[in-house]
Amino acid sequence: MRTIINRLMATAALMAMMACGSDDAAEVIAQTTTKMNITIDGVTQSVTLADTQAAQELAARLQDGPVTVTLNDNGGFEIWGALGFSLTSSNQQITAQPGDVILYGGSNICIFYGSNSYSYTRLGKIDGLSADELRTFLKGGQRNISVTLSSASSTGISQTKADTRNGGQAYRLSGQLAKSTDRGFIIKDGKKFIKK
Repeated sequence: MRTIINRLMATAALMAMMACGSDDAAEVIAQTTTKMNITIDGVTQSVTLADTQAAQELAARLQDGPVTVTLNDNGGFEIWGALGFSLTSSNQQITAQPGDVILYGGSNICIFYGSNSYSYTRLGKIDGLSADELRTFLKGGQRNISVTLSSASSTGISQTKADTRNGGQAYRLSGQLAKSTDRGFIIKDGKKFIKK
C-alpha cells in the first residue's frame, strides 16, 4: 500500500511539473527526490538516487518490481556483483565514499562501505549510515550476500504555478527539462516512456 501511495505522489508531482514551463517563468517551488530501497537480511535502508541516466533507468526498472542480486565483498571496501541487466554508463573518475552506490562496467552494482578511486557511474548514496554501520549492514567481508533493490519514491511539492508558453516540453525523472540527447525515463504530455 505504501509503495502505491508513493507512486501516486510521484506521478502527481511529475504531472504538476510538466504543466510548468521554463525555470524562469514557472515559479515552481518543488523538490522531487527519487529513492530506492536496499534490503539485506530483512533490514531496509533508503538510497537517494543520483541525477544520472543509469539511475533513471534503474528507477524505471524498479517500478516493475524489486530486483534481487547476489553480491560479494571485494577488497575490504565494497560489495559488488552482476545486476543481470545493463544500464547506460556515464563513467567519470571519482573516489567512491562509504554509502555510494555505483554502476561498474555497465551491468555491475557496487555498494561501498569504504573508499576507492576508479572510473564509475553514480547510481546513488545510502542515506544516513556511518562507515561502521554501512560495513555491518552490507555484510562487509562476506560472500553470497542477497541484496534486494526496490522502488521508494518520495515527493514534496509546496507550490506550483503553471506556465503554458512552453507546452510540449519533455522532462527527466528528476523534474529537469530533458535534452534531445537524454535517454531513459522521459515524461512528455502527461505520458512516461523510456527513450533508448
